[in-house]
Amino acid sequence: MRPKIAVFCGGISSEREISLVSGKFVFEALKKNFDAELVRLDENKVPDFITPREYVVYPAMHGGYGENGQLQRELALRGIEFAGCEELSSRVCMVKPAAKALLKSAGVPVPKELVFDGGNPPTAEALRAILGDSIVVKPAADGSSVGLRIARCASQIPAALEDLKDGLWLAEEMFSGRELSVGVINGKAAGVVEIKPQGGVYDFKRKYTAGSTIYEFPAKLTAEQTEAVRRDAEKAYEACSCRDFARVDFLIKSDSLERVALELNTLPGMTPTSLLPKSASCMGIDYDTLCKNLVMPALERYSAKYM
Repeated sequence: MRPKIAVFCGGISSEREISLVSGKFVFEALKKNFDAELVRLDENKVPDFITPREYVVYPAMHGGYGENGQLQRELALRGIEFAGCEELSSRVCMVKPAAKALLKSAGVPVPKELVFDGGNPPTAEALRAILGDSIVVKPAADGSSVGLRIARCASQIPAALEDLKDGLWLAEEMFSGRELSVGVINGKAAGVVEIKPQGGVYDFKRKYTAGSTIYEFPAKLTAEQTEAVRRDAEKAYEACSCRDFARVDFLIKSDSLERVALELNTLPGMTPTSLLPKSASCMGIDYDTLCKNLVMPALERYSAKYM
């Protein structure tokens, strides 16, 4: 007996609405090839009817519970096979400073940073001394550019530090360059996507509003630049012990190989404007085939256990 594929979406997080859209599209694609079921989570809990014999889970979840390892831990404890990264790599990649430390140890360049508590932020002068006059401030453990703040000059830094919520925040030096994203599927880098947001900042609004960002895929890079970024993406995936799929975001200077990795996303968005489907399309993989490819390793793990 082949298992049903339960496509989880929703949950309680700042990215719930995006998750609902991702889940709908993944479900529509998977039901063409599998016995699939769309499961909307209205609480952060695996439903009782999801059993290890009957179901394999595709977590089309974003933010908080879906990406911080909690969902993955619950599924693993109940013996339920699921697509995507396991608990530890999910937890590590959700906390940006931890992921950056692993990337740096693997030889993947990352921006200079300072981690601080939002309830007790550093002074603007202290940040300038460490990171320079142009900085980016963002939550250390959130996704989809939620809470992103930009200070392009010294006079804007105080405003970037105002009214921050308690919890870990990350300040980084601003690295000026072209914004890129690379999907990694089963350890192999897909195509490179260039992101060109109107206004120059790829924030939450521009990420999910159709027409507010131009995407070029494959990105118009030199062969050397493309190879360097794809190689770094694979190294990042391995360094963070990812499984099945992930997405790595970069900045690169236009006329050189100078680049930095910004972050690694273990549950990339699967909406019509999302980056992983664009990256896969560079390799000739359409959306339906991509969804099938993303869930197949979990089905193989299920088969090894029960069939």
